[in-house]
Amino acid sequence: MATNAFRRARLAVAVALSLLAAVPVFAEPQPLSLQQAVAAALTNNPELVSLRTEAGVFDAAAVRAGVIPNPTLELEAATGALTGSSDDSNLSLGISQEFLLGDKRLKRRAVAERDLAAYRWQVADRERVVKELVQAAFCDVILARERVGLAHHSIDLNKQLLQVAVDRLAAGDIPELEMYLVRVELVRSEGNLIELQRSLLDSRAKLFALMALPPTESPVLSGDLNGNDVRVKTLGDLKQVAMQSRPDLKALHAAMQKSDAEVTLAEAEGVPNLTAGIALSRDTSSMEIGGVEGRETAYTIGLKLSMPIPVFDRNQAGQQEARAKRSSAEVRLQGAAASVEREVESAHASIANADKVLSLYRSDILRQLDENLKLTQEAYRLGEVGILAVIEEQKKYFEVSDSYLAALHARLLAFNKLESAVAADNNGGAQ
Repeated sequence: MATNAFRRARLAVAVALSLLAAVPVFAEPQPLSLQQAVAAALTNNPELVSLRTEAGVFDAAAVRAGVIPNPTLELEAATGALTGSSDDSNLSLGISQEFLLGDKRLKRRAVAERDLAAYRWQVADRERVVKELVQAAFCDVILARERVGLAHHSIDLNKQLLQVAVDRLAAGDIPELEMYLVRVELVRSEGNLIELQRSLLDSRAKLFALMALPPTESPVLSGDLNGNDVRVKTLGDLKQVAMQSRPDLKALHAAMQKSDAEVTLAEAEGVPNLTAGIALSRDTSSMEIGGVEGRETAYTIGLKLSMPIPVFDRNQAGQQEARAKRSSAEVRLQGAAASVEREVESAHASIANADKVLSLYRSDILRQLDENLKLTQEAYRLGEVGILAVIEEQKKYFEVSDSYLAALHARLLAFNKLESAVAADNNGGAQ
């Protein structure tokens, strides 16, 4: 009996192990990095997806520009029945074709191709803008998350301070008012946590909207506000890179090239087109000779050439319009280039200012602030200082800590702004 029981127990253990092995193991979702967030936005952002689908419009315009005009079929019939000559008739069948002179087809295709090139650079520039927006939203989420953590730390310190106050009140060392003051600080810190959590939810919603994530997905973000210590190039080098890399400048340059092509096309449109046609005619007529009436049928083949005479209209208005557009495109390009330079200068200066602010915080201020808080808390425990000194020191500690987080956030935003301004990936954002 004991042997059978042992066998049954061993069989049960084996079955249980096999069932556990059959259960699928679900891996923990991986935190979402900044690079993954940017890639998701560039792939799924509705505005970008909609803009990319417009490529078919420009492809169709290129096809239309190279199409040869359709030939024209002409059919003409005439009869003398209404004029008393019912036996007289005429039937003509012809076909004509318009020939574009002045290489109009090639010049129209050149305009369409440059328009397509400008559109592609516009898509690239919109991708640059979306990337910058995602980077800023990602950093906002990290900042909100760090502030929530700082608020939790504030609540913990206030709880510890409240316990010290309760112990000292029980020992008769302090009045009851001091304990109530600490409780007020605890409630205030808990209320601040609720506000910061709401801000975190808003920041996450903004980021996920840019990424076009479904409402059921809410990934955890990885990274912090420290970023990477990447050496920033000189201002002159950054401007040069921006002038060579910015897709909006390239889009405007392509638009100016399109305007040049439109000027050339407008000049060609001043040359009239030639229309050539061929027609087959059949003429039937009746005649009377010596009292005998007869009918005669004649067939003829004709060639017809026609061309407008450019006496009054040589497309002067079209040429004037094309030159005006070309001048406008040149002005826009010059203005955009100057704006890009100012944008690079501003971002470069913002990084320099952020580095100066951070250097102040990192020069032992944070360490000294933490030490001062611990000394004040210990002094209150020993009864050497009052509760107001501790509360004031804690406020100072969290205000400076929050300002330090804001300075880190400002430095990241400035770096991402500079990266976008020069249209180059420096990998300096939160990782």
